[in-house]
Amino acid sequence: MISSKWTVLGAVALAFCGRASAHHSFSAEFDAAKPIKLTGIVTKVEWTNPHVWFYINVKDPDSGQVTNWGAEMGPPHGLQRSGWRRESLQIGQEVSIDGFLARNGVKRVNARSVTLTATGGRPGQTLDANSSANSPTDTGTNQLK
Repeated sequence: MISSKWTVLGAVALAFCGRASAHHSFSAEFDAAKPIKLTGIVTKVEWTNPHVWFYINVKDPDSGQVTNWGAEMGPPHGLQRSGWRRESLQIGQEVSIDGFLARNGVKRVNARSVTLTATGGRPGQTLDANSSANSPTDTGTNQLK
């Protein structure tokens, strides 16, 4: 009886540890020293745990080349408490993102705020992306539109 209780307790502890270590911190994936502002057209929205991701096509003003960028936000339940809904971002909508670049150089950002450029409004309120809650608040000068 006692050994089976310890076996169950150990299994639960291992399951929790695996899940906790699989989640990343902001600084593990994104660089707080590299803020960026992007403006582009929404191409995809993934409203899933542990973070909502959306993708935008960003046109380089000099070359005209279009690049698809991924933007990480907070978890769905946190965004919903802030007024966001699954329908807040629509494919084809133009948005601006203030965020931080990925450390590994891929075209990904941690979104600190998202603005609907057609209206100038933000869906819900200004978004803190939860995983970057302890990041700096200045937005820097890296910009693509």
